[in-house]
Amino acid sequence: MKHISEIKHAFEQFLLGKTEHLPHASEIGYLLKSIWNESHDDFRGMLGKIPHDIRGEVLLELPDKLKEEAIAYYSSEELAQALVGLDSDDAAELIEDIVEIDEGKSEAVYEQLDEEDREDIDKIRSYEDDQAGAWMQTEMFEAILDETVRNAIDRLKRLKEEDEIENVHQLYIVNDEHRLVATVALEDMILMDFERTFREQLTSKEFRAVKATDDIDEVATIFEQYDVAVLPVIDHANRLVGRITSDDIYDVIEERATEQIYNLAGVNDAVEQEEDIRGIFQNRASWLFVNLLTAILASAVIGLFDATIAAYVPLAILMPIVASMGGNAGTQTLTVMVRQMALGDIEFGNAKSALYKEIAVALLNGLLFALIMGVIAWIWFRQPLLGIVIGMAMIINLFIAGFFGASIPLLLKRLNIDPAVGSTVLLTTATDVFGFFSFLGLAKIILL
Repeated sequence: MKHISEIKHAFEQFLLGKTEHLPHASEIGYLLKSIWNESHDDFRGMLGKIPHDIRGEVLLELPDKLKEEAIAYYSSEELAQALVGLDSDDAAELIEDIVEIDEGKSEAVYEQLDEEDREDIDKIRSYEDDQAGAWMQTEMFEAILDETVRNAIDRLKRLKEEDEIENVHQLYIVNDEHRLVATVALEDMILMDFERTFREQLTSKEFRAVKATDDIDEVATIFEQYDVAVLPVIDHANRLVGRITSDDIYDVIEERATEQIYNLAGVNDAVEQEEDIRGIFQNRASWLFVNLLTAILASAVIGLFDATIAAYVPLAILMPIVASMGGNAGTQTLTVMVRQMALGDIEFGNAKSALYKEIAVALLNGLLFALIMGVIAWIWFRQPLLGIVIGMAMIINLFIAGFFGASIPLLLKRLNIDPAVGSTVLLTTATDVFGFFSFLGLAKIILL
C-alpha cells in the first residue's frame, strides 16, 4: 500500500484534471479511513468527490462504521449508480450492506436497478452466507455445445469491449438445457479450428465444479488443494449458474483466519471491527470474567497447600514457572490443532494419530525442560529433592498441556462448537490446576 500522502496527492491531481490515473479503490478506501480519523466533515466532503463509476468498489473497501456513514450520505440514486459498475457478487454484497443499514433506502436503490441486475442479485442473495452460491458471480463466458469457436470468440470480444466481463480464465460449454458439459481454458480454445463447433473438437468433457449449496469453506479447500483460479458453480440439476474466482476465496480465507485468531483470544471479530467502545468492553469483559473464575479455581488449588508453601518458601518462587511452561506448551498444541482442523488436515478419522503425536512432542519437551529446570532449581536453592519435584511436575504438566491442547478442540468439534471458541480458557484452567496440584502435591510428599 502506498503512503497516505502519495494517495492523497494522486487523487487531487486526478480531480484537477492533471492526470487520468485514478488511485485504486482500495487506496481510496485507505485514504478515507485516514480522513475519518482526522475529521468526519472532511470524510463526507471526500465522499462527494469520488467518481460514481468506482464508488461501489470504494464502499466495499470501507469498514462497517465508515460504510454506514457513507451509505447514509449518498442518495438512493447515487447508490444505484454505484451498483451498476459492480460485478454481480459485489453488487449483492453491497445491497446486503444497505439492507442492514437502511432497509427503506435499499428498497429505493433496488427499484432503480434494471431487471437483469435485480435477477442476478436475487439469485445470489437466495443462498445462505456460508454457501458457495452466495459468493459466486453470474458474469461468465459460456458457449453452446453446437456453437462455432469463431462465434464464441466474437462474443467474448464484444463482452470485453462493453466491459461486461473481466478475469476470464475459462469458457464454459453448456448443452441446450444449460447443463455444464465441459470447460475449456482460453489458451486451448485459441488452438481450435474457429470454423468448427465445440462438439466436433472437444477431446475431454471432464471438469471440476462445485454446487451452489456447497459449504464455502469446502470450496476454499478445493481452491487450495488443486491450485485453481476459478471454479464453475452448478445447481442441483447440473445447470451452470455462476463462477467463483480466487479473489473471493482470498476473502473467505482471510475472514476465517481473522475469526479464528479473535476466537482464540476470546474476542468477537465483528465487535472488534466497530468503534463502539461499550460493545468492545462488554465482549472482552465477559471472557475476562470467565478467565477470572478459572484463575480463582487455580488459586483455590494453591490454597489447599498453603501450609506446604509456608514451610517451604522456594515453592512460591518456582510455581509460576510450572504453570507458565504448561500454558505456553498447551497454546502451541491448541493453535496447531485448531488451524489444521480449519484447513481440513485433521478429521475424526485421523484424530488419534494427531493426538498421539502432540502427546509425544509434549512428553519429549517435558523431559527436556524437566532436566533443565531440575538442575537450575538444584543449583539455585541447593536442594536436590527440589530439582526432582519441579522436574516431575514439569513432565506431568507438559503432558497435560499436550493432551488437553489436542483433545479440547476435538471435543468441541464433536459437540458442534467452534473449536477456537473457549478452547484457550479451558486449556488454561487445565494447565494451571494440574500444574499447581502436581507441583505442590509432589512437594508435600517428597520435601515435607
